[in-house]
Amino acid sequence: MKKNLGNVDRILRIAFAIVVAILFFTKVISGLSGIILLVVAGVLALTSFISFCPIYWALGWKSTEKE
Repeated sequence: MKKNLGNVDRILRIAFAIVVAILFFTKVISGLSGIILLVVAGVLALTSFISFCPIYWALGWKSTEKE
């Protein structure tokens, strides 16, 4: 898998995941919508750690710097 996520994109994904996790575990968001947001946040965090997003790949997008 070739990297297709740039640093800014990765940082934003991790920040979003952290905020959602904090909101979920402090019970600010709960129920089905909270669980769905937590799963989405987990997927975003995972893709940021491996620097590859399958949706970006399918659409031919890259947020990495030009070579």
